[in-house]
Formats: sequence, structure tokens, C-alpha cells
Amino acid sequence: MAVALVATLFATACGGSAPSNDDEASGTIRLLTPIFEGADGKTVLEKQLGDFKEKYPDITVEVDYTSYGKLNEKLTTSIAGGRPYDVMLMGVGWIPPFAEKGALAELDESKQELTQRYNERVVEPGIYQDKVYGLPIMLDTRFGLYRKDIFAEAGIPGPPSNFAELREIGRKLTVRDGSGKLTRAGVDILSNDLRQTFLPLMWANGGELWTPDGKPAFNSPEAVGALQLMTDIIRTDKSEDFGFTQPGATGLPLAQGRAAMMVGHNNHLLAIEEQAPELIKEDKIGFFMINNERPAMFQGGTLATVSAKSQRPAAAKALVSFLTDEQASLAANEQRGNVPALNSLADSEYVESNKAAQFAMANLDAAYSEGGVPAWLEIRGDFKAAIESALLGQKTPQQALDELVVKAQAAIAKG
Repeated sequence: MAVALVATLFATACGGSAPSNDDEASGTIRLLTPIFEGADGKTVLEKQLGDFKEKYPDITVEVDYTSYGKLNEKLTTSIAGGRPYDVMLMGVGWIPPFAEKGALAELDESKQELTQRYNERVVEPGIYQDKVYGLPIMLDTRFGLYRKDIFAEAGIPGPPSNFAELREIGRKLTVRDGSGKLTRAGVDILSNDLRQTFLPLMWANGGELWTPDGKPAFNSPEAVGALQLMTDIIRTDKSEDFGFTQPGATGLPLAQGRAAMMVGHNNHLLAIEEQAPELIKEDKIGFFMINNERPAMFQGGTLATVSAKSQRPAAAKALVSFLTDEQASLAANEQRGNVPALNSLADSEYVESNKAAQFAMANLDAAYSEGGVPAWLEIRGDFKAAIESALLGQKTPQQALDELVVKAQAAIAKG
């Protein structure tokens, strides 16, 4: 359904600049947001919009709350129906699909200006064909987490610095009972989304999603090597069993002592704090960059954009500027436990109290983002099945990624 809606959007959207019939920041605008979830999130956003109203008394903001799972449908339906939201919050990788077909307005920013406030890696996902269409509010990052206490008990001085060490340590720290049942995974690669586990491993191994001219590169030797690593962890080393856990499981294996290390999300620190607060108090959780040929960290996040069809572009752009400034973006990050995008927030009390956010902000020079091509929203959904086919031994990593590339080429050719 989402693919069909995107096709409808692409057929109906045109132009790439917001209408200029509104020279002043006034009027009623509509905001679509997949963040600020739940009662707490709504309270945070209402507080920020109250402050926005004080600054811009002639602007009224109507909010539509949704989830990332329903965001694409909401966006495309509203645009195809001729009543697009004025301000749309969307994820990393979403800018090219919507900008390519003229659904987004170019913002009054330049890359040079933005890199004075953000790390250049943070700015790139909001740019398409050298034009700025999105400003970052927050980051979602993926990197390595490990149990310092489990490592110390085994006499292991620190986290792995390359793939070989990752496998070696994983084998050493794996525990099974007398019947062979896994009781502790040496390395957990299943608690995180499989695509978002594979990609930082691929980048760390020197691979890329795309060639310089935009062709799929995720079946290169480097990419195959990353999927081979995941497959070896499951099928050869037996450091984790497929089905041992999954993203969103009630209990996080690392918090429960059922995993010694993992490829995870910065928000997994909050899960650990809720499930085993003593691990945080006693500083038993450490972080490490995924590394082999180079250090790499997955960087996702949420960006604010303006519709090219907004009838109140000045008001919409004022809201984008407000939501991405220090006060509002810090409140959003605190509510979700995410990583601030602005460099200036690295010294904030929130970041100083959140070691995962500290680690992510300190390593943004090695951050990589998914997306990059207009067909990405269609392509990304095929990664999980391809990766699973290798982990289950149904296909070799090379076969799985070759087939994935064929699907990607078809999606790109379809336009």
C-alpha cells in the first residue's frame, strides 16, 4: 500500500518551491509528527508550541500525531489528496524520495551555514542534489554495547577492535547449559533491526550502499564480508541462536545478563536503566565503535521539512526553525532519550547525564546514514528477508545480497 501511495504522490506532486503568496509568518499550519508519542510526548510538544505561540502569536499549529509505521501512508495520502501537511517530520533516508518529486520546499539554509551548527555527517541526510530540504531535530544511532563486568570476569580487557576479535570474544563469552541450550549470547546481533545491524558492519568493513553514480553497492566483497560475519556468529560460532531474541523484546538480553555484548541503539541504555538500574549505577555498561577497516556508527534520526504546497510557507519555515533550535530539540531528545543533533548541545546537562548520547556525539565523524536514492523507501524493506535467508542458511551471503541488488535495481529503474 505504501508503494502504491508513493506512486500516487509521484504522479501528482510537482514543483519544488513553496508558494510565495504568504510573506508573513501568520495563519494556521498543520504539523505531522511521528515523535512526541504518548501522553508524555504530547505534553512536551504542547509546552514547546506554547512557547512558539508567544513568539509567533499570529500562527496557529494543528498537530497530527502518528507513528513511523504509519508515517509514509499519512504523508503520501495527504499530498495525493491535495491537502498536504505544512510541516512534516520524517526520517533519515526519506528526503530523496519526497524531494525528487517536488513534494518538499527548499529551506533557506546552505550546507556551509549548517555545518557551523552541526557535524557535516548530520547535515547530509537533509540535502538532496545540493539543496537543503530538511533540518535535523534528533539522531538515532547504533553502535556496540558491552557488559564490563562480564568481560572483567573472563579476563578480557576491553571491547573488540575488529571483526576477528568480535568473533573470538563472542565465542569465549557464549554460555550453554548441559543440554546445549543457549543461556548467554557472546554477541547479540538480533535485538537490533537486522538492516540497521548489517549496515554499520558493512560500513566498518569498508563497504558502501551506493557507487558514486548511484548504483547499488551492497553486494560488494566488503558488504558480503559483513553479512558473512553475521552468518558466522549464528551458524559457525554459535554465539547466538536465531530466534534467541528480537527487536522490541520485553527483556533486553544485555540487561538480563543473557548477552555479553551487542550491536544496539543508543536507546538501549534507557532499557537497561529500566530493567537493571544497578548496571548503570555501577558503570557496568560500556560502548564501542564497530570497527574493521574503519570505525563506523549507524546514524538515523528525525528531520523537519516544509511542504512545497504549503499555503503558509513563512509560518511553516518559522516552525521548522523553532523545532530545530536548542530549546525545542533538547526537549524532544530528553523525552525520547535520543542524541541531539546540534553541536552546542554536547555540553548540555542532558547529554552529560546520558553516556550513550555522549558516546554518539563524540563519534559523529564516523557516522554513516542510509538512504541516498529516491527509491530507498521501497528498497529498504527487502533487507530483512535477505539477511534472514543468510542467517538461516537458506542462501549464501553473496546470493542473498546479489538478489537484493536485483530488486533494488528494479525499484530504481521503475522510478
